[in-house]
Amino acid sequence: MRNRVIICEASEVITIGLADIIDSMTQFDVVARIDNPEHLSEKIVSSDANLLIINPSLLGYQNKSFLSQLGKDHPQVTFIALVTTHLDHAMLTPYNGVIEINDTRSKIMSKMEGFAQSETSKNADDVELSKRETDVLVAVAKGMMNKEIADQMNISIHTVISHRKNITRKTGIKSVSGLTVYALLNNLIDEKDLI
Repeated sequence: MRNRVIICEASEVITIGLADIIDSMTQFDVVARIDNPEHLSEKIVSSDANLLIINPSLLGYQNKSFLSQLGKDHPQVTFIALVTTHLDHAMLTPYNGVIEINDTRSKIMSKMEGFAQSETSKNADDVELSKRETDVLVAVAKGMMNKEIADQMNISIHTVISHRKNITRKTGIKSVSGLTVYALLNNLIDEKDLI
C-alpha cells in the first residue's frame, strides 16, 4: 500500500522541493500541500493521509496539545517534524521523526523509508507488548535513562536493553519521541506525565 503524505509548510519553495523528493519514491504519494494547519484535520480525512510532515514553527506554543488532539482524532497518522530553523528540542518530542532543512536528498529518502517501515509495523495487528515491556516503554516515554529504569524496576541494564530491543522490534519505532507518541496514543501515559 502506498503511503499518503500531507506536507504542511509555509514556504512554497521548501514544500515543492520536498514534495518532488517524496513523489520520486514509489511507495509515497504527496496528496496535499498546505501552508497552515488551520483545516489540517479535515484535510487528513478527505485525503486519507497516513503521514503528516509539518513544520513545528507553524504550531508555536500549542505544538504538543495540537498534535496530541490530532493523534487522538487520527491514530493512523505518523507525525514528522520538518525543521527549518533552530528549535527547542522539547518541541520535537511529540513527533515520530524529524526531517531537517539541510538533509540531503538521499537522507530524506532514507528517513521516509524508515517512516514507511514504522507505519507498516504500527498497522500490524500483532503488536502485543508484555507487561514488563509496557512498563519499560512508559519509563522511556517519560524520559528515563536505561540505568534509572533498571534501578526503579530492580533489573539489570542488560535486561532493560533487551526489553527496549523487543519494543522496537514489535512496534517498529526506534526513536524515543516515536515511543512517546506511541505511549500517548495507546493511553499508556498522560500528557501531563511529560511535563
